[in-house]
Amino acid sequence: MSEEKLQLGKRQLTGKKLKKLRAEGQIPSVVYGGEQDPILTASPYNITEKVLLRAGYHSPIDLDIDGKPQMALVKDVDIDPVKRTIRNIEFQAISADEIVEATTPIIIVNFEQSEANKIHLAFLQVLEEIDVKAKPADLPSGLQLDAGNLATAEDVLSIADLKLPKGVELADKELDPETTIVTVYDPAIEAAQREAEAKAAAEAAAAEAAASAEPAAETPAPETETATPAEETKVE
Repeated sequence: MSEEKLQLGKRQLTGKKLKKLRAEGQIPSVVYGGEQDPILTASPYNITEKVLLRAGYHSPIDLDIDGKPQMALVKDVDIDPVKRTIRNIEFQAISADEIVEATTPIIIVNFEQSEANKIHLAFLQVLEEIDVKAKPADLPSGLQLDAGNLATAEDVLSIADLKLPKGVELADKELDPETTIVTVYDPAIEAAQREAEAKAAAEAAAAEAAASAEPAAETPAPETETATPAEETKVE
């Protein structure tokens, strides 16, 4: 049993008729997987949004589909690119005993206690989530990555530094252990570099504008040859 619960009702509306469903404050969804055919469902927008924010793509949800229980994971959420509202959800039906894949966030901890932080360095997280495999009850809400030993701007944290909980493994077995998750940098140096780049770009733009504003050099008119009178023919 999971911590998140959501009641879904079966729906008949499909295609263009979903616009009416959404106008009534419902989110259309579909539950697929297992031995059953996909089930078309819907649920109240506000309640569903809160559950999705808590569960994300990594925590199982106990669905109640017209009174029938079904554990599931969120596999896809379709977002309206303009309104930024949820248009559709895909749930993957799972069982408590099967190994499933899920995306879990990587959470950086203890950087405040590091030597890097003490000398005013900062960190950049270049990989924020990763796919893992586990039974639903073992799926982590997040993987903590200890940054307490970072000391210089040359230090990095990689996949190899992740500590996976018991029963959890990476979904991609071929993922390079040296794949970078965190890098350390000096904010002062970064700011100076950005300022220098901005200054160089401004100077180049000014030079280009000045060059285009200069009047074109006048081309001297071609010299016209003066006709010379024909020499008189001397008669002996």
